[in-house]
Amino acid sequence: MSDEPGRVRGWAAGLLRWFSLRLRLMLVFGLVALTAAVSASAIAYWLNRDAVLTRTQDAALDEFRKSLKDDTDPLPSLPTCSELRDVAVRMADNTQKYEVLLITRTRDGESCPAASDKKLFTLDAVPAALRRAVDQKRPVSKGNSAPYHLYWQRITLHGTPYLVGGAKVNGGGPTGYMLKSLDTERQDLNSLAWSLGIATGLALIGAALLAQAAAATVLRPVQRLGEAAHRLGEGHLDTRLQVSGSDELANLSHTFNRAAERLQKRVAELSAREASSRRFVADMSHELRTPLTAITAVTEVLEEEADSLDPMIAPAVQLVVSETRRLNDLVENLMEVTRFDAGTARLVLDDVDVADQVTACIDARAWLDAVELDAARSIVARLDPRRLDVILANLIGNALKHGGSPVRVSVRTEGDELLIRVRDHGPGIPEDVLPHVFDRFYKASASRPRSEGSGLGLSIAMENAHIHGGDISAANSPEGGAVFTLRLPMDASRIASDEAADDPDRDRDGAFAGDGDDDGGGDNGPAKGPGRNEGGRP
Repeated sequence: MSDEPGRVRGWAAGLLRWFSLRLRLMLVFGLVALTAAVSASAIAYWLNRDAVLTRTQDAALDEFRKSLKDDTDPLPSLPTCSELRDVAVRMADNTQKYEVLLITRTRDGESCPAASDKKLFTLDAVPAALRRAVDQKRPVSKGNSAPYHLYWQRITLHGTPYLVGGAKVNGGGPTGYMLKSLDTERQDLNSLAWSLGIATGLALIGAALLAQAAAATVLRPVQRLGEAAHRLGEGHLDTRLQVSGSDELANLSHTFNRAAERLQKRVAELSAREASSRRFVADMSHELRTPLTAITAVTEVLEEEADSLDPMIAPAVQLVVSETRRLNDLVENLMEVTRFDAGTARLVLDDVDVADQVTACIDARAWLDAVELDAARSIVARLDPRRLDVILANLIGNALKHGGSPVRVSVRTEGDELLIRVRDHGPGIPEDVLPHVFDRFYKASASRPRSEGSGLGLSIAMENAHIHGGDISAANSPEGGAVFTLRLPMDASRIASDEAADDPDRDRDGAFAGDGDDDGGGDNGPAKGPGRNEGGRP
């Protein structure tokens, strides 16, 4: 039962969301106009009703009082019924058109009710409370000059409203009652009610038109502001609003234009800095390739002559060879990263047998003894084979280097998606490191900034997955070890066509076929030695 009010409020809020601001504004105007119109009509009706009835009854009662005194004074103290009836008929012949009933005692000592219209007006039509009030004799005092007074009451007979009044002649005389029809007044009041109802309807129509005009005046600038904010959110930073007037909406438009202008300048500055940084990295990497080529050739010669070198010099030569290879891998990775940042990386699609592709990747790097493959045959996907090789080499090499053997690679399909899971048997990934494993140059421990890889391998793998329209996730297995899950579409043709449509003038480039390390570097076998912090892995 305690949840019922919350459900009702939630239902009401959901219902209000279906109404636009324009409709809600019109509803508010309509309710206000309806309340005002109904209130005004009700007040006008009751004031007019009271005025009409008061005027009619005052006129009828005044004439009845005067006629009762004037027409009954000539009567004897004990009149006959016929005399009394003649007076009643004479009294009923008046401008107010009411019927008269006179009651007195005759010479025979009997009560004689004499009515101007026996069929319409009888003593039974007079309420008992009114008869008692009329017959009640009050003592004459300074504040009461007469023992008997005139009383009246409104009644309904056979569906028609009537005014009934009565009084006893002071000083002795008959008791007189009058019966006046109020049907004409009822018809007039009904006409007034219809007129007020029509006026209320016209007020509602006017309120709707006024609400529409207010909506057009107030909501149109708000709608333009919303559209401009939507365009600004989509990246059209040159969006501006036309400002007219000096009201609150104009001030809001000025504020929006100033904010959009500052945002455009800030984004332009950041874009220029980012483009400059990308150009610097690309130019630096390109310039480093020429001396690296010469250095690599020299190191290859030194490596071939390593057996004939002085044992004191051989470790230094081996260090130069390994660091030259690492520097070469870093330059290649930086060039690949700049392609992704610049948006020039493109897919070169082909039909790929996924099991064969994984086997070829493992065999090319001499990992057959350290990797278990669980892949069904005949799983063919349309992907970029070189970029898929980069992803697999980085994930498997990362598992071998930082996890524990054996590394298990499983290939499955789920609907239109290809799932490749790479699991190792190492200590897993710390929870605080998991969100950063794909960050560039991320080091889990600041005390070990130096490592064999560049720290870009997992980032490059993620970029290659994204360019296919896929993704890579990292988690820890409940049985121990880390699990990297690669999700790719079975057919990336739509992604490639969308990229080509977005920028048809850019050159297509091949994927960088990395090696088995997490950074795309080159090893000829599984990594040995203690675990290091590369590409976000501990």
